[in-house]
Amino acid sequence: MTLRKVISVAWLALLLVLAGGLLWYNQYRYSLPTPVPASYRPIANGKLIPLEASFGQGNGKPTFIHFFNPDCPCSRFNIDHFKSLVTQYGQQVNFAVVVLSKYPYNIADFKKKYNIDVPVSTDGRIAVQCGVYSTPQAVILTRDQKLYYRGNYNRSRYCADEQTAYAKQALTGYLAGDLPMHFNRFALTAYGCQAPGCYK
Repeated sequence: MTLRKVISVAWLALLLVLAGGLLWYNQYRYSLPTPVPASYRPIANGKLIPLEASFGQGNGKPTFIHFFNPDCPCSRFNIDHFKSLVTQYGQQVNFAVVVLSKYPYNIADFKKKYNIDVPVSTDGRIAVQCGVYSTPQAVILTRDQKLYYRGNYNRSRYCADEQTAYAKQALTGYLAGDLPMHFNRFALTAYGCQAPGCYK
């Protein structure tokens, strides 16, 4: 083997090692719990969460709020799963999206880009009200606007594991009247990206 081939193979091997290391680091980073902000105040289940009328409050249905950051890879992996919940439960539940981002988003453009036909808000104060500091996160409010569930969608980054489909389990449990439900720490500990729009 010529010296040029040896150098080419060595460079290729180095690039593969670096790419593999970067993928491993990203996977590892997103498998860790999201750091809890110093200013965070936990919100207890059962607390009244008054929302704007556009979220469908007062129509006798529970409300499912999807906290989403377009810049967060975990949120982007999760959006199709959220849309499948809207398709499956849209007649029984009010669905809404709260966009948490450092950058301003036009709501009409956002709805068109992600093909979403539910109310969308960019008001980060809703995250504070619900105790959300990470994306993606799901919040379920009872028919009388009280916090029922705040947590993760799934243990799997791609929401593919039905055994750990926590948000879906919480929603179906609430609709079936299975109250209260108990979840493990993986459901209730925030994972994903820190939400830049949810601090006071």
